[in-house]
Amino acid sequence: MLKKKKAIAYLDQNGIKGQVTFQQKLQGVLVMAEMFGLPAQQEEWGIHGFHIHENCQGGHYNPNQAIHPYHAGDLPPLFSNEGYAYQTFITNRFTLKEIIGKTVVIHENPDDFKTQPSGSVGQKLVCGVIESV
Repeated sequence: MLKKKKAIAYLDQNGIKGQVTFQQKLQGVLVMAEMFGLPAQQEEWGIHGFHIHENCQGGHYNPNQAIHPYHAGDLPPLFSNEGYAYQTFITNRFTLKEIIGKTVVIHENPDDFKTQPSGSVGQKLVCGVIESV
């Protein structure tokens, strides 16, 4: 039986607050994001790029040197509902152990899933370090 393993990234910048929780499962990593204060009025309906980066200043987590959107750190976009977003999904692109110490980044624009190297997501709105708990 797999031990319960968990990590959390706390994000708190520019009036945006929330957390992203990662839990190792047999099928992959369960990712749960809850954010408050995201920009609510955007041309793109409040859709934000959501990625794991090497660090807050660096690029996408991409240990296999894949093209975008096949980086291990490419995650589904966050949809802001009047500034609030909640999302849960499972991914097998990485293990919990591999992302400890990396960062979660939410961007101002949606990921277009084609522009290299990062999907034309615009500026980073908020960043938080993934820490084991």
